[in-house]
Amino acid sequence: MPQGDKSSYTDKQKRQARHIEAGYESKGLPAPVAEARAWATVNKISGGGKKSGSGRAPNHAK
Repeated sequence: MPQGDKSSYTDKQKRQARHIEAGYESKGLPAPVAEARAWATVNKISGGGKKSGSGRAPNHAK
């Protein structure tokens, strides 16, 4: 998967990123910076793209 590819994210994560990005843009940040910060925030919240399966530890158990 090439860097910047968002195909491994869930629809919920994509919606979160759009919403967060809009908030950053409303504060006056340029669009590329707002997008980068939004995805960084989503990654911090969820730990990255789709992750599922039996035996996976919850985020708080790391």
